[in-house]
Amino acid sequence: MAESAARYDLDRLSIATLASHSSLQILHGAKMEGFRTVAVVTRDRMWFYEQFKHLIDYFVVLDSWRDLCRGDTVRRLQTLNSVLVPHGSYVEYVGLDCAESIEVPIFGLRKLFRVEADQWAKMELLRRAGIPTPRVYRVGDDIDRLVIVKLPGAKGGRGYLLARSRDRVVERLRRYVEEGLIRSFDEVMIQEYLVGVTAYYHYFYSPILDRVEILGADVRYETNVDGLRRLPPNTATYLDPELEPSFVVVGNIPLVLRESLLPRILEYGMRFVEETKRSLPPGVIGPFCLESVIDDNMEIKVFEFSGRIVAGTNIYIYGSPYSYLYWSEPMSTGRRIAREVRLAIERGTLGKVLT
Repeated sequence: MAESAARYDLDRLSIATLASHSSLQILHGAKMEGFRTVAVVTRDRMWFYEQFKHLIDYFVVLDSWRDLCRGDTVRRLQTLNSVLVPHGSYVEYVGLDCAESIEVPIFGLRKLFRVEADQWAKMELLRRAGIPTPRVYRVGDDIDRLVIVKLPGAKGGRGYLLARSRDRVVERLRRYVEEGLIRSFDEVMIQEYLVGVTAYYHYFYSPILDRVEILGADVRYETNVDGLRRLPPNTATYLDPELEPSFVVVGNIPLVLRESLLPRILEYGMRFVEETKRSLPPGVIGPFCLESVIDDNMEIKVFEFSGRIVAGTNIYIYGSPYSYLYWSEPMSTGRRIAREVRLAIERGTLGKVLT
């Protein structure tokens, strides 16, 4: 893909992304850095993204997300000298095979897509990096504490469930197989449920500057678990006894962390980068996120990671308190991606940020 980009007219380079998730931030950031922009959009969403024409130079319109790897779509993106920026909806929408194989240069590490699609591979990568993680179980293991059962892929928390016994886990997973949410029990991840404050850390690894930056942090707002926790205890008897906590993410809340936590948070980000360099060379490029729980002893355990820009960065389109410390100007994660591409072009090292 670096060779493909070498044939591009770099004076007319375009930043392209799927019109979803954090696309408006990505497109806005690209504009701020002087790039042309391309929104890959499905017809049913076109009306909405047309409201932001000032951010979008070109639309590539699809009947279905699965048309992304179709020959005419790829040729159109190549003609526009496109660099594709993946986000959290990318693999979920277009499928893993297309996401990995598309013949368009990608900003970031495409090798990470397959790891992200496998919950067990993700936890193994975190373990090898020396990052503290919760205890994990397989279906059939004895469960002696509250656990959370997670489905594969980027589903925004949909289908996650809490359980205290192996029988409860098996009962629900059988239903999920029947409903087509999973193909087999091996796809799910079972983790001990950690009690504490959830915190999601936004990082950026720059191959050009060779540094890890903390760009922000957030807390996710989830239904209906966040609604349930606001209820007074005496209202519980009025609830449907079949009602279960739901972890579907509906939004994100800004978080400014205690400064005494930042050295450890940065250290974990650096460990993650170094492990990806060892096991998935050349290693992670650009934005990633470690997702954690902080307990009352200020211990941090990471239960998940995202290898791309996360939706929580949308709360910092004008920049975060942390990104301002690095750049002394408004710097969203979307703009930081475009800044890295611009720095790479200026230094003749574009191949360092593309795969």
